Amino acid sequence: MAHAIIEIAGQQIRVEPSRFYDVNRLVGDVDSQLEIDRVLYVNNAGEVSIGAPVVEGATVQATILRHMRGRKVLVYKMKPKKKTRKKRGHRQELTRIMIDSITVGGTAIDTKDQPRG
Repeated sequence: MAHAIIEIAGQQIRVEPSRFYDVNRLVGDVDSQLEIDRVLYVNNAGEVSIGAPVVEGATVQATILRHMRGRKVLVYKMKPKKKTRKKRGHRQELTRIMIDSITVGGTAIDTKDQPRG
């Protein structure tokens, strides 16, 4: 299975074509195309390319599907014997992206021929 490790929105994510991922909020409209050139690692059916720090000539094409907010995380602080309690909630701003293709050296990696597993 072809996959790559990219750096986007302050995170490093392992991505595969035709899958969607949630990353920190990106600037861009829904259904707009992204070209990610911070590709750190590419594996194409056993042919591995490791960057130092990035793989030269490798890009990942993605589409912004939607902007959303993540699950609520509750932060509860309490000091015993002081009657001090604070309860705060946080929802992270996220963007869902669909990975369209991984390109290495000008040729797109095709995943339809490769066995999954």
